[in-house]
Order: sequence, then structure tokens, then C-alpha cells
Amino acid sequence: METKKKIMVYALCLLLVSTPARPATTVTAFPIIGVIKLAVKKVIKAIDLRIQRLQNKTIWLQNAQKKIENTLSKLKLDEISDWTQKQRDLYRDYYEELTKVKSIITYYQLIRDVTQKQVRLVNEYDRAWSLFQQDSHFNKPELDYMQKVYSGILDESVKNIDQIFLILDSFTTQMNDAKRLEIINTAANQIDVNYNDLTMFNRQNVLLSLQRAKTQHEVETVRQFYGILK
Repeated sequence: METKKKIMVYALCLLLVSTPARPATTVTAFPIIGVIKLAVKKVIKAIDLRIQRLQNKTIWLQNAQKKIENTLSKLKLDEISDWTQKQRDLYRDYYEELTKVKSIITYYQLIRDVTQKQVRLVNEYDRAWSLFQQDSHFNKPELDYMQKVYSGILDESVKNIDQIFLILDSFTTQMNDAKRLEIINTAANQIDVNYNDLTMFNRQNVLLSLQRAKTQHEVETVRQFYGILK
């Protein structure tokens, strides 16, 4: 509910800065978007590399377990000795390590899902901002205002990336699973809020452009320009 109110305020402010529409002037893109894209790529690359290493370790542990299982299955009950107990202990150690590794892989996959949400946010911003700058229904003051709104949303999304890096670093600290999962969920929820803010603001701007179209033909042109289906 708060998000809807906030976006309605954005749209109202956009109307307040409006002057008669003239060909839109291109506004410089935000430097922060380059920082976000670079950080997101860095996170995804780091996660993929760590997952690959852990998957390789999983295969090694599974093979080691299998060999011990085969050895133990060939022994008769009356042949159980200190040596076979050592094998059982080793098997248990491998099993516990394998469980731990699989758990970490699951966390990394969750983090990757959160990061992909950030990618969708950036892509949606790129798409919409590029179109609005080409739309002659918006003037320079309006584009400047849009830039301020986008800047606020993108600044918030940087905090999400900081949280993602915090989670990645947590695997080298004593952070417990509950706390780690809490940070992941918080980051995911906040990215959803940022994404919803962005898409709602975009829809308000597209609607404003449609309202400024003077003829049915112009309305259809705007629809096609933004890829709006009837």
C-alpha cells in the first residue's frame, strides 16, 4: 500500500513539473548504473565459480563414499575390526562433509536467484529509460525529474548488492544458517520492493504519454513504441 502511495506521488510530481511537450532531450545516464552492472556481474561470476568448485567436491566425496560402501559391504560381520571401524568413521566424516557442501550449494543458488532479480531490475530500468528519452511527449524538466526518481530507486538497490556481498563473505565467518537465511530473504524482499517501485513508475509514465496523444493514430503509435498489447 505504501509503495502505491509513493508511486502516485511520483506521478503527481511529474505532472507538476510538466510544460507543453516538445521533442525530448537526451539526459545523461546515471554513473551508478555502471557500478551496479559491474557489481552484479562480479557477484554472479563469483557464485558460479564457487558452485562449480563445490559441485566438483561433491562428486569427489560421493565417489569416496561409494568406495567405502563397497568395501564395507564385502566384509563379513565376524571380520569387523578396528580397521573397519576406521572406515565407518571415515564414511561418516565424508557423509557429514557432503551434507555441509550440499547445504552451501543451496545457499549459493538462493543468492544467485536474488542476484538475478537485481539483473531484471537493471534491465527494466535500461529498457524504460531509453524509451522515455525518445518519447516526444516528455520534456527536459520531466526527464530530469524521472532521473531523480530512478536515482533514488537505484541507490536503494545498491544496498541490496551490499547485502549480497555480506552473505558471500559470511561463508568465511561464524555466521549461523538462520542469520544467513534472514539476510538472503531480506535482500530478496527489498529487491522486490525496488522492482515494483520501478515498474509502477514506468507504467505511470507510459500512461501519461498515452494521455498526451492527440489522435487515435498517435495512441496506437505510442502503444507500439512501448510494446503494449491491446
